[in-house]
Amino acid sequence: MDEKDLTDAYEPLSRVIPISKNKLTPYRAVIIMRLIVLGLFFHYRITNPVNSAFGLWMTSVICEIWFGFSWILDQFPKWYPINRETYVDRLIARYGDGEESGLAPVDFFVSTVDPLKEPPLITANTVLSILAVDYPVEKISCYVSDDGSAMLTFESLAETAEYARKWVPFCKKYAIEPRAPEFYFSQKIDYLKDKIHPSFVKERRAMKRDYEEYKVRINALVAKAQKTPDEGWIMQDGTPWPGNNPRDHPGMIQVFLGETGARDFDGNELPRLVYVSREKRPGYQHHKKAGAMNALVRVSAVLTNAPYILNLDCDHYVNNSKAVREAMCFMMDPTVGRDVCYVQFPQRFDGIDRSDRYANRNVVFFDVNMKGLDGLQGPVYVGTGCCFNRQALYGYGPPSLPALPKSSICSWCCCCCPKKKVERSEREINRDSRREDLESAIFNLREIDNYDEYERSMLISQMSFEKSFGLSSVFIESTLMENGGVPESANPSTLIKEAIHVISCGYEEKTEWGKEIGWIYGSVTEDILTGFKMHCRGWRSIYCMPVRPAFKGSAPINLSDRLHQVLRWALGSVEIFFSRHCPLWYGYGGGRLKWLQRLSYINTIVYPFTSLPLVAYCCLPAICLLTGKFIIPTLSNAATIWFLGLFMSIIVTSVLELRWSGIGIEDWWRNEQFWVIGGVSAHLFAVFQGILKMIAGLDTNFTVTAKATDDTEFGELYLFKWTTVLIPPTSILVLNLVGVVAGFSAALNSGYESWGPLFGKVFFAMWVIMHLYPFLKGLMGRQNRTPTIVVLWSVLLASVFSLLWVKIDPFVGGTETVNTNNCNTIIC
Repeated sequence: MDEKDLTDAYEPLSRVIPISKNKLTPYRAVIIMRLIVLGLFFHYRITNPVNSAFGLWMTSVICEIWFGFSWILDQFPKWYPINRETYVDRLIARYGDGEESGLAPVDFFVSTVDPLKEPPLITANTVLSILAVDYPVEKISCYVSDDGSAMLTFESLAETAEYARKWVPFCKKYAIEPRAPEFYFSQKIDYLKDKIHPSFVKERRAMKRDYEEYKVRINALVAKAQKTPDEGWIMQDGTPWPGNNPRDHPGMIQVFLGETGARDFDGNELPRLVYVSREKRPGYQHHKKAGAMNALVRVSAVLTNAPYILNLDCDHYVNNSKAVREAMCFMMDPTVGRDVCYVQFPQRFDGIDRSDRYANRNVVFFDVNMKGLDGLQGPVYVGTGCCFNRQALYGYGPPSLPALPKSSICSWCCCCCPKKKVERSEREINRDSRREDLESAIFNLREIDNYDEYERSMLISQMSFEKSFGLSSVFIESTLMENGGVPESANPSTLIKEAIHVISCGYEEKTEWGKEIGWIYGSVTEDILTGFKMHCRGWRSIYCMPVRPAFKGSAPINLSDRLHQVLRWALGSVEIFFSRHCPLWYGYGGGRLKWLQRLSYINTIVYPFTSLPLVAYCCLPAICLLTGKFIIPTLSNAATIWFLGLFMSIIVTSVLELRWSGIGIEDWWRNEQFWVIGGVSAHLFAVFQGILKMIAGLDTNFTVTAKATDDTEFGELYLFKWTTVLIPPTSILVLNLVGVVAGFSAALNSGYESWGPLFGKVFFAMWVIMHLYPFLKGLMGRQNRTPTIVVLWSVLLASVFSLLWVKIDPFVGGTETVNTNNCNTIIC
């Protein structure tokens, strides 16, 4: 090691890059000014009612107060945004590379359910990109959870393991990016750039031919799986496939690659690849994806027990082969990683239309909100592209928490602890809603390591580890190994049997799995809940944004699938709102969750309820145009100042936010538009479904969003699928269009003096229409061919409202008349 490498080995592996004060100080100042203006605006609105349209005025004021509250929840967690920078070269200098590397092992988790909706080829590309990452092969293991027990997934994984023997050495020899073959070969770039090996072109051509042959084999498996035989699937050895009934089958594990498995064609070892399908039986609650992830936690702990876990959805491949090293720059840095529960990477997507019509990229969330949270206690967990500290998943607190005194530990064995200590522990249990109860039972690894083997075994036997982790001595012992690794006492010949045991359907009964340990149950968005529990224990998370995106995935780009995806997220937030884990009241004991971090979590679970005032507010301009009334009285000079000040503060806040975050105005505007589109559709349905689930126990089953690609570029964008979620925004759009027509018709008949009031109403209606414009384009489909059902629905609503206004005219209570007895009095 030369002098430079020796210096790098003792340098920090990452650093925080604060946002420039020149950008951040004006931004904060405008937020405070906007808060003051908002208060003055509300004072004016409340003290100046519109008596002639009191109902409309009251509705608008309630909506505006809620919007102000929602803005505060969204804005203040972005008070301390930061950027980060990693130094992978220093990581290598400190821990080395290759076979003798001191880098920590990492277990990858990939989850899939239905191979007909999540094509095996997409899952295979994710697996191949993992097996080819730039990391020591003996330190990488890939676990694939097949929660649908499909033989198609099993067979495609076997084909993938065989193709990996060619693909992995090719990737590492020529340092190609990305290392998912489907996306590498489809790149429209100069693939010869920076390539100097004379044999590269020849080997690339041969590898592409091999991949096309591999795709044909996978496609043949998919075609065969379209129709299930009456007798069920039969394996190649003639025995029935154990998973023929996806709701009633034993646990299955198959190790394809690894230390004892097949090697690549260059004779080198490959990372371990493990197929896992947990046991399922009728009468057991399996907890969907969260349950599958917890099964992988236990299986991996028994077989490899890496100290870090990186989970990916089946359609998110490794786009940056050094992504694991990026995460280790935080996890393995002694000055940073001790209290880090996970490192979250932003989600990036392929196949999205250039204008990102439905805000699939979520740029504002990933490039603005998450940077703000990183300056507090860390970003929220978003379900994929996240590297976990395994100990955080086990319910332990971070090492920086005060350690329990040794006397309090002994009290569990000999009951000699003073009563005062016991009472203090009981108060902590009550404050932290059972979290301290778990930590008292399993203790912290630092404290257990202070004892010899006899004392340690006695503590384990008396502290009821089984009540927390389940009846597996091998798994329990693995939880005590802070640096990972398989326990020395474990018998390699029985590890698979033990792994089958820990994925049995009854293993979690009467344990803390899903309550305090692993992925937390109770919501379809288990990711938010899991990260929230970790932050409540005092952990912090890190947001890592490498220059080359770490992972890329696919997103549903047509309107219907996008709204159903948003509906699922929103319903998960509503479920958390009505659960005991609601951030409004959970986790106050110990003060380990920062207040601004709590605000961000509150915003995460209350945002669906904004749909109720939003729907009402979007209907107001049409009602005002149809009735001839308005929600604002005649403006005074002071009121004009407050209105202009509010609008200016909104604009300046947005501009300054764009300035420090670096995102484009188009991304910001798409986010604003889809906030309205999602709010008046998916979020609204989520609120009612969540309430029905709480009151009547009606559960909602979600279908997995299809991840197949169309033959034409962005062909899926124009795919129209009618769903009831589209009814509210369609109604609002038609209502406002009818209102605008009605307003102009009334103005033409009423004379010049009516055009002034009309301007404000039409501006209000056009604000709604402009936000719903992408939705309107989605309804029109390709080449403006609108589906018949949409035409009929629109014509029906337009006719109804037009007749109401023109013929019935029920909204206006009276007409202006002059009292002949008193010319100075106007009767309304």
